[in-house]
Amino acid sequence: MTTMTAVVLRGGVGVATRDRVDVEAAVREVYDVHYGRLAGWTARLVGDHDLGHDLATEAFLKLFRDFARVDDPRAWLYTVTANLVRDHWRKRGRESVAYTRHEGGRDDFTPDPDLATTLTVRDAVLELPDRLRVVVLLHYFADLPVATVARQLEKSEGTVKRDLFDARQRMAKTLGELR
Repeated sequence: MTTMTAVVLRGGVGVATRDRVDVEAAVREVYDVHYGRLAGWTARLVGDHDLGHDLATEAFLKLFRDFARVDDPRAWLYTVTANLVRDHWRKRGRESVAYTRHEGGRDDFTPDPDLATTLTVRDAVLELPDRLRVVVLLHYFADLPVATVARQLEKSEGTVKRDLFDARQRMAKTLGELR
C-alpha cells in the first residue's frame, strides 16, 4: 500500500506518493554531490558553459524518471550525458553539412595551414567512430573504471579494453600525422 503525502511543490501544494518523495530526496542527494562536476565535464566537452549545464540537467531529469532502474547513479549519469553530447555533436555535424550545401560549398575563409596549432585531442576524439568515442569519454574524461564502463554500455571488459586500445591507436595516428 502506497502512502499519500501532501508535498509543497513549486507553485503550490500537490499530492505525491511517499515513494516519489523518497525518489526526489535520493535524486536531490545525488544532484548535490555530482551536478557541478558533471556540468563542468559536459561544458568542457561541448565547449559551451550554458549548453553543458543544460545537458547535465537533462541527464538528471532522466535519472529522476528512471531512478528505480539505476544501480550506480554516477556512472549512469556520465553515460547518459555522454550520449547527449554525442547527439549534440551529430546534430552539429548535420547542421554543418546543411549549411555547406546551402552556401553552395562556398569557402570564404582561409584555413590555418599549420594544423598542429588547430587540432587538439578533443578534435581527435571527435573523429573517432561513436562506439570508440563513448568509451573514451567515459573512461578517460569521466574517469570511470573499465568495469563500470563495460557495465554501463553492456559490453564485456575485454571489449571495452579493445575499444580503448583502438581509440588510442587511431588518435595517435591522427595526431602523429601532423608532425
